[in-house]
Amino acid sequence: MKKIIIAISALAVLLMSSCTKDFVTVNHNSSEPQSEYYMNESRMFEGLVAAYDPLKWYDYFYQYTDIQMMADIMADDVYCGGSNDGDQPSLVKIHYYTSTPTEIVDVPWTVSYSGINRCCHVLENVDKVPGMSDQSKTLYKAEATLLKAYYYTVLWKFWGSVPYYDVNLLAPYTAPQLSADEVYNNIVTRIEEVIDMNVLPMKQTPEKYGRVTKAMAYMLYAEVVMYQKDQSRYAQALNYMKEIIESGQYALVADFAGIWAETGEWGNESIWEINYICEGGLRDWGNPIATGGAVYPVLIGIPGGVAGQFSDGWGFSPVAAKAYEMYGEGDLRRDGGIYNHLAVVGEYGNGINNGRWQSTGYFLLKSMARANGNHGFKAADTMNYGNNKRVYRFSETLLNAAELAALTGGDGSAYLQQVRDIRGCKDTDTSIDGIIEERHKEFVGEGKRYWDLVRTGKAASVLTAASRTFDGSQPVDWTENKKYWPIPQSEIDKDPNISQNNY
Repeated sequence: MKKIIIAISALAVLLMSSCTKDFVTVNHNSSEPQSEYYMNESRMFEGLVAAYDPLKWYDYFYQYTDIQMMADIMADDVYCGGSNDGDQPSLVKIHYYTSTPTEIVDVPWTVSYSGINRCCHVLENVDKVPGMSDQSKTLYKAEATLLKAYYYTVLWKFWGSVPYYDVNLLAPYTAPQLSADEVYNNIVTRIEEVIDMNVLPMKQTPEKYGRVTKAMAYMLYAEVVMYQKDQSRYAQALNYMKEIIESGQYALVADFAGIWAETGEWGNESIWEINYICEGGLRDWGNPIATGGAVYPVLIGIPGGVAGQFSDGWGFSPVAAKAYEMYGEGDLRRDGGIYNHLAVVGEYGNGINNGRWQSTGYFLLKSMARANGNHGFKAADTMNYGNNKRVYRFSETLLNAAELAALTGGDGSAYLQQVRDIRGCKDTDTSIDGIIEERHKEFVGEGKRYWDLVRTGKAASVLTAASRTFDGSQPVDWTENKKYWPIPQSEIDKDPNISQNNY
């Protein structure tokens, strides 16, 4: 499926800032003052596109920080990997649950606030644009508000209590640090505001794939409500899942392996993806915010590759053998989502996979670098793979509906069975635990498992050091104080009013 990437002029080079104080100062190539830049709808559209741009930076901004990867290596299906335990120390520390304020992955903080800043510029300027219809203004507000909620959700899930603002800041560029519950209340309220605007389509037309939709808003709403365990909103979240299902605009795909191919992008099962392109890809190690592709496929790829199938990769996020082995016979998700290199090369010895750290012989087929997956790139070959990031799929809608129905005293087994039938799963447990285990099998390598374990209270019993130790690794037990990462010390140095998390 063709991916639509819109090149923008001055706003395409908005400078990234370092965080709480600096990210709120926006600069562009134009000599025009900010207040005069948005002189027409075309300029305003550039601002909206700029608000989407940071979504693509999460995988790399001078750190390997793919959101799904970071969540996965904190859970039990995927190890950290790489060349050794000193390859990417900040990743190893989140894998071990031993991060400190000075040794922490901090790029999601910077990227998220950059996105928030850009969303706020849209919201602050759109009503001033002459000639724009009220309908277009409302649509832009809805998109910017929903993107802002998404960026805050990233901050909330990783850090909990963070500085929060809805209007861009003035000097000294600081914002009050809200509690995790207060941040949640703001996120869910913003999503509700977008839904009440009723301007987003349930599904975009192909030329607009990548822009947010009503279905995406519903999925984000369900995600935050379920993570917060906000029982007062379970019924509404269930209604939203039913609305997506009954719209008939999404459907499960029988070819599970095909979902992850280039031809599977924006298929019937896809609710929202983050677009990456390889053709003409300009991303480079010195210019990670340029238009182009993803580096994540190379990070998790097979060192040495497989001729004609997979490009050379760096061996991060190797899949645990127990994850591959948890599937029953005939379950399409096992070999449709995980590549069993052992079956190709036979005995997995020291010479295989170049001896990479925590090597298992199993790789994340869903996202790893395919042969010629960076076709047409113009800059760094390793940074311009065209693999879209699948964020929400229809199978999650069904599994959300199954769980929410059970949580509200109903029967969601019919939703659950739809997923099991098409995947070839013979499981019969329809309890909450059975639904969570179905999510486990459905979303290996998609960054869902860790958050599911935390929100369901299973993390402490599942994420033990003993269960996650492999090849000399030294994790510690997950405990409740590991739920949130330590706030980067650099941010506290900028604003001493920020309180540190208990880590």
